[in-house]
Amino acid sequence: MPILYSFKRCPYAMRARMALYLSKTVVELREVSLKNKPQSMLEISPKGTVPVLLLDDGSVIDESIEIIEWCIKKKKDIFKDTLNKEQELSAEDAIKLFDEKFKFHLDRYKYATRYEDVDEILHRESCVEILKNMEKKISNKRFFYTNHVNKIDICILPFIRQFRIANPEWFDRQNEFPKVQKWLDSFLKSSILEKIMVSHELWKKDNPAIFFPTNL
Repeated sequence: MPILYSFKRCPYAMRARMALYLSKTVVELREVSLKNKPQSMLEISPKGTVPVLLLDDGSVIDESIEIIEWCIKKKKDIFKDTLNKEQELSAEDAIKLFDEKFKFHLDRYKYATRYEDVDEILHRESCVEILKNMEKKISNKRFFYTNHVNKIDICILPFIRQFRIANPEWFDRQNEFPKVQKWLDSFLKSSILEKIMVSHELWKKDNPAIFFPTNL
């Protein structure tokens, strides 16, 4: 059985767990502390970030996007709705934008004290500009393109969730991206988020194995 090293609140680990859940791929889940990473994880992925997926054949996937792609390849109908080519290309561009630019500004807004000479409001506004651009592209469906979750949703929403968490009252008062707020709200109320955000004790070698997902 594959082994997943994960951290509950990490947005990268969240989207990996969502892909595993949607593809009905059962793994042994090992919840780790990012301040005290287990040696067994560092031995297979020295960079020390989550998620890390150890497959049955001994190969390792330690990038969340690659775990998602592995799940899609494993189960081609992982998502209920098929996107057209234009939507697929637009989704990939949006995912890259969030991974590279939005996350950069998000970290310096949400964790400003970790950086020197950082203007957190400036970084917040940079995130807002990206959300305003997404506002123009989002559909009136429950999720970004359709009424069902798709790749763009599981890749981007964990970061928007973090952005809101930094100051929920401020985020909810904004009127520049109402469709993005509605999109996030659908995600926050979804059963998929509930299923992947279950709390687990930190993994220890001698503890009983924890399997995820358990309620397919």
